[in-house]
Amino acid sequence: MGPYLLALAIIALSLAAQKILTFWRLTKAINNHAGFRTLFSDRFALFHSHIPGITPGFNFSFTSKHAYFAQAGWDVLSSVNLSRHLTYYVADAALAREITSARARFPKPADFYAVLAVLGPNILVAEGDAWRHQRRVVAPAFSERNNRLVWDETARIVRDLVEDVWRRGPGAGKDTTAVDVDHVLDVTVPLTLFVIGSAGFGHRMSWQERGVAPRGHSMSFKDALDVVGHTIFYKLLFPDWALRWGSPGMRRFHRAYTEIQRYMVEMVEARRRGPGDSEGEEVEPEERHDLFNSLLDANDAEEEEAAKLSDSALMGNIFIFLLAGYETTAHSLAYALILLALHQDEQERLYQHIKTVIPDGRTPTYEDFTSLTYAMAVFHETLRLFPPIIGIPKVSAEDTSFTFSNASGQKTTVPVPKDSRIVICTPALHYNPRYWDDPTSFKPARFLGNWPREAFLPFSGGPRGCIGRGFAETEAVAALTLLVSQYKISVKDEPQFAGETFEQRKARVLKTNVRFTTYPERAPLVFERR
Repeated sequence: MGPYLLALAIIALSLAAQKILTFWRLTKAINNHAGFRTLFSDRFALFHSHIPGITPGFNFSFTSKHAYFAQAGWDVLSSVNLSRHLTYYVADAALAREITSARARFPKPADFYAVLAVLGPNILVAEGDAWRHQRRVVAPAFSERNNRLVWDETARIVRDLVEDVWRRGPGAGKDTTAVDVDHVLDVTVPLTLFVIGSAGFGHRMSWQERGVAPRGHSMSFKDALDVVGHTIFYKLLFPDWALRWGSPGMRRFHRAYTEIQRYMVEMVEARRRGPGDSEGEEVEPEERHDLFNSLLDANDAEEEEAAKLSDSALMGNIFIFLLAGYETTAHSLAYALILLALHQDEQERLYQHIKTVIPDGRTPTYEDFTSLTYAMAVFHETLRLFPPIIGIPKVSAEDTSFTFSNASGQKTTVPVPKDSRIVICTPALHYNPRYWDDPTSFKPARFLGNWPREAFLPFSGGPRGCIGRGFAETEAVAALTLLVSQYKISVKDEPQFAGETFEQRKARVLKTNVRFTTYPERAPLVFERR
């Protein structure tokens, strides 16, 4: 071996020894608390699934639910790896409440959320005074008036689906009694797209709309919103120059993103000069309680110019509303319909409850919302079983410690050094038998009466909880009520799956992928007119 190779070998061995020593010291410092000891952290992009000794895997808490915590005997797991990252995974409700409530001690990890800042400054990535400022301006947009608009627009969109799409057969005027849907997302994604278009941006869209671009635009608002909603991850992954010159899909996204920005600029300019025309059927000014216009109203109400959000912050927040409120709700609503199709007894309970609230068969209104408790229970149980976000990341801003107990009542304390990563594992918390009886079963009734609110975090928790929770819940309850009151939903029989058991069918139609959120891979359903 030559002197240069020998020197390189010595350096490599020295670095390896240093990493191993740091690994050992860190493990000792946390009292070797139960968990993962791996080469790489869960952020290592090549591995999403857990590989013993290699990585915990980004998706481990969704695929295993509470299993790893149960095996360890604790609802907090540690993770130490050779990249010197210390991470605590949390499935303890009391500790999760402490972490989400103490914003100063456990802020969001800036590096993890930095990618979302490319959309513009927004409430999701802001911290400290910047967050308080944005929250003060943004919060009024999510009002009772907006929730009412969400309900009314959801009702209109479902009515259009039923009357203009489903109830028109091959012959003019012939009603169809059953509608086959190849994948439930073919229904829920456009439905939530139209709702966010109207209740979010003030643009009404329809199932039959052809999507003709108005003068000065290369895409209609509907098409641009659809493309951006489906592929906004391009903006998070690639710089503008790559989007402009990349693959056809990247270039189409770049064009759609530019178009949406142009539409929003036009909306701001139209406000400043008074009522005007824009593509699509726009809500009348006195009825404008959509998020974008409400956000502009709140921003205009700021007395000091310095307190107003910048144009980039306005755009950043509305794109976060789109990212958080479009596909997440579409996916959660899809899971709810699949679960009801699988569990006909629960679907019948929901149907009978709807009939008690609306005995005359009229179209439910926003005034019925609080009475439709079983529809809300179905949605909450769906979110418990399939939380949109599988991990809530935090970081320790100081040296501290966690004290917690296990199911046997045994208590322990582990040190949490400054800069430790913390992940609240939502699926593990939602499937923890300490809080949920028979946690793997679909039981909406568990959300009637008293239930463990601290162990339910599909919208995160504490002051940083999802500001759009009311929007999503209103939309979901309206859609479920309107669809189940008119249609009996079942899983479509397909010849290639003849003879499968219930458990096999359940596993097939609930097969889940994880991108930014969880979503069903493919679930063919039948909607049969009641």
